[in-house]
Amino acid sequence: MYKFFSIVLIAALAAGFRKKDEASAMVANLQPVQPLKIAPNGRYFMTADGKPFFWLGDTGWLLFSKLKREEVIKFLDDRQAKGFNVIQVMVLHTTKVVNAYGDTALKGGNVAMPVTTPGNNPDNAAEYDYWDHVDFVVKAAAERGIYIAMVPVWGSEVKAGKVNVAQVKQYANFLTSRYKSHINIIWLNGGDIKGTEGIAVWQALGKTLHKKDPGHLLTFHPRGRHTSSIWFHNEPWLQFNMFQSGHRRYNQDTSKGDLHFGEDNWKYVEMDYARKPAKPTFDGEPSYEEIPQGLHDSLEVRWNDNDVRRYAYWSVFAGGCGYTYGNNAVMQMHRPHDTDGNYGVTNYWYDAIDAPGASQMVHLKDLMLSKSYFDRVPDQSLIAGNVGEKYDRLFATRGKNYALIYTYTGRTISVKMDKLSGKSIKASWFNPRDGKYTSIGDFENKGTREFDAPGDVKPGNDWVLVLSS
Repeated sequence: MYKFFSIVLIAALAAGFRKKDEASAMVANLQPVQPLKIAPNGRYFMTADGKPFFWLGDTGWLLFSKLKREEVIKFLDDRQAKGFNVIQVMVLHTTKVVNAYGDTALKGGNVAMPVTTPGNNPDNAAEYDYWDHVDFVVKAAAERGIYIAMVPVWGSEVKAGKVNVAQVKQYANFLTSRYKSHINIIWLNGGDIKGTEGIAVWQALGKTLHKKDPGHLLTFHPRGRHTSSIWFHNEPWLQFNMFQSGHRRYNQDTSKGDLHFGEDNWKYVEMDYARKPAKPTFDGEPSYEEIPQGLHDSLEVRWNDNDVRRYAYWSVFAGGCGYTYGNNAVMQMHRPHDTDGNYGVTNYWYDAIDAPGASQMVHLKDLMLSKSYFDRVPDQSLIAGNVGEKYDRLFATRGKNYALIYTYTGRTISVKMDKLSGKSIKASWFNPRDGKYTSIGDFENKGTREFDAPGDVKPGNDWVLVLSS
């Protein structure tokens, strides 16, 4: 009996060490993060050595304040394994924020007065402060090939008058001095707010960040149903656009005027794509998986993996340079002892990281990076006949010697075959749920041809038609 338990114990310990070794090897074998740049055509991101960078983000908004070191590692390991390369995080959710170790970020809630201590020893509370913990997260992310997109101060605090221009300039100087040497930083000005609400603060923050830290990319995270380009497209500090398509379904959208887009997040891409000069754009906050439709009624239907895939493929195929996924419990890092859970959250972050949609996002990134990248353009002229509306709409994009057409419902796709070069076209179906390809066959490259997607026509039976010459 004792011998049996000894054998089991040894095997369990060996398995544990093997998993740790595998995780360490995974981190060690990653390519080091590189500075990010805008591609010459102004549409996409690239690394310093000229390779394509497809932004696959996750919203870990409260990562800095709610997770301890071991939890941070668990989260980052999981996101790295699932293919995410950017985590969007609030530096200051509020000016009174306190982290999981009980450390406050600011003295008296003043952004111009960060609280720092000598040293950064995590085993000595007197030496390990709020900003040391932020440093730890940034470094751990870099070791895993992940960029941290940091929102300096959330928009609601500026709207409430808790931050002024003089304070934010001093705060931006502190941030850039501390983090400009970290390669994996991206700055997100704003924070779920219209640019007109506190615009002097946003301009001062954007200009100071860009002047003091020109080596890192910078944008503005806007209010739902808005895009950064509305207010700041022509500002030199805004290097790429981000929009928030929001969490409401078609019949819940109460937006006014030109931005009454409902769930059609591709329309923001289309709008930004037409602006000059060309700047990358993408959906930085679509509907989160497991959050109630419309946000505020916990009895409402909840967005699921089908929905987050749809938002992703629609926006990217329309010309987006990436996509940010979100999950209700993960974005607020909800924990068992929390009393401030929002939006009807019913589970905890460490379980929600395995929601179906989170594992499916990497397939989009892999698909886009498997083709020629910088020459890709949206091209609805590939579609013969009616492109459809709402859930039935088809989306086409193409690059050198290939075309991709997405259907959310699995409807039949009619294609103008002669849009690509070559005498014959190889066709296959790509499954956004598992990333697998199914060959259809080779076809003469002329005329119009119909391709019938597998399965029944219904929302969530989504497929990508892949055509290669």
